[in-house]
Formats: sequence, C-alpha cells, structure tokens
Amino acid sequence: MNIEEIREYCIAKPGVTEGFPFNDTALVFKVAGKMFVLLDLSEDSRGISLKCDPELAIELREQHPEVTPAWHFNKLHWNGVDLKGSISNSQLKEWIDHSYTIVVESLPKSKREALR
Repeated sequence: MNIEEIREYCIAKPGVTEGFPFNDTALVFKVAGKMFVLLDLSEDSRGISLKCDPELAIELREQHPEVTPAWHFNKLHWNGVDLKGSISNSQLKEWIDHSYTIVVESLPKSKREALR
C-alpha cells in the first residue's frame, strides 16, 4: 500500500480523525482522541507505527523482518513496519484493523457505542 491508500483506509474507519502531531513528516490517525496509527511521511523512512497487544507485537517481530519495536512509543505495545519491505497489502490492512480494534476496545462503553 502506498501512503495515500493507507490514509484512505484509516480515515474510512468509524470515528477516525487525522492530524500532524509533530510536524509535516508524520500523520497520525486517532479514534476518540486515541492514536492507533502513525504514518511516517519522510522520504527516507516511509514507515508506519501500529498499536498491538503485547503477544502479537512480539509474534510479528519474530515472523517478519520488516516489523520492529516502534522507536518512539512503548515498545511492548507498538510496532514499526517498514513499508519498503515485503508486507502484503492484506497483511498491512489486517494489522491496521487490529490496531484500531485494540484502541476502540479500550474506550468507555459510551464512546464505543457512539462509533456504531
């Protein structure tokens, strides 16, 4: 997936907003104010950071060389994925979905229900 495809995929999810948290080299996607994806827009990097449950985070790192602990987040719960690697579109979508679900499930019930 290219940057625009990832952006469109994330923003299509219920309740998602996007913004530039640091500067114009990163784009974040949030649901109910909680980040689930950080997309690095810098030319030399082209990566994505995704929230994971700890067991899946470790499993993905062991199975895929493109997946590493995210340097700028809690390394137990966040993975960085090199978009220049061999990750398939379907796999990346699955991981984005997982990240979104983890964040939504952590929301209070009233906020979760508002997303439906």
